[in-house]
Amino acid sequence: MDRFMRKIKQSAVLGVTVATALAGGLLTSGPAMAASSPIAACGGGSYHEIDRHDLGKAVIHLLYNGTTNCVVTWKDSPNDEYVVALVSNGQDGWKGDWGNYSTYAGPVKVNGEGKCVKWGGQYGNTRWESGFEHCG
Repeated sequence: MDRFMRKIKQSAVLGVTVATALAGGLLTSGPAMAASSPIAACGGGSYHEIDRHDLGKAVIHLLYNGTTNCVVTWKDSPNDEYVVALVSNGQDGWKGDWGNYSTYAGPVKVNGEGKCVKWGGQYGNTRWESGFEHCG
């Protein structure tokens, strides 16, 4: 009986230790930091904006770094309105990101080296999409 009680106590101590470790992990982890700009969202570095399209309360940004096209749909002010970012190089199909994001959708990226891209996005019910252009 004494051995049985020791096992129960050990299990209880282990359970409390695991629960404490998990709670500590939850308290120290926070939400991912949002990017401060469309360029930062794409990864910064050598990305530069090559085009943009205004949707009224958001702007779709097309960026390029010499090999990769990146699209971010950036809201004018934080809210939970539906937002979409899309890009295609004609070979890999559409790449997209969509949801009720606070600040922006994306980044979505495709190889743009030697290819033309189609890009677009949406804010609320306002949607826009380019034809194939910006051939690299």
